[in-house]
Amino acid sequence: MIKATNITKSFGDLKVLKGINLDVKKSEIVTIVGPSGAGKTTLLQILGTLDNADSGTIKYDNILLNMLNGKQLSKFRNEQIGFVFQFHQLLPEFTALENVCIPAYIGGKSRQESEGRGRQLLEFLGLKERLEHKPSELSGGEQQRVAVARALINDPAVILADEPSGNLDTENKQELHKLFFDLRDKFGQTIIIVTHDRELSGMSDRKIEIKDGIIFNG
Repeated sequence: MIKATNITKSFGDLKVLKGINLDVKKSEIVTIVGPSGAGKTTLLQILGTLDNADSGTIKYDNILLNMLNGKQLSKFRNEQIGFVFQFHQLLPEFTALENVCIPAYIGGKSRQESEGRGRQLLEFLGLKERLEHKPSELSGGEQQRVAVARALINDPAVILADEPSGNLDTENKQELHKLFFDLRDKFGQTIIIVTHDRELSGMSDRKIEIKDGIIFNG
């Protein structure tokens, strides 16, 4: 489903990625692990089109991302990729439902369609009674589930998660880990996760280890 070939990336004289080759199958949960500074987040951002590689190609099914212009890439990102970050990135002035619906609005969906799908996702994630609550009124675990719902609102081909459980306590962390597998089992979701969490990496379908900008296991 996703094929990255010979991905390189440097920041000044620092070579962060030194020729990464990666294949991810549909409905696969892949974790990317390695020491800090190894290039994990940089790779995730390039896979998610948030940053550009210096060289190499990325292909989603039959779509070669290198051939898309800026506008096409933004549309692809909105429709095909869902993001989950460590610190939720929820907008404090909006309710849980409003936060979830933002990518749908950006994608041009109607308010009725967006809110209907948003309510469905939040109910699935156990937040039926929290739709109108703002982030400050939600626990850390609830905020992260809202972030997951937001990532799913446009039915993306893949979810990319960067240390999604890094800011959660043990109980909420375990619930989030279980949720990723529920999404895979019930919706066939493909998920790539950058993590330092050994429990999560041990549960995944495949663990890819990056060290000094290259993959040496996975």
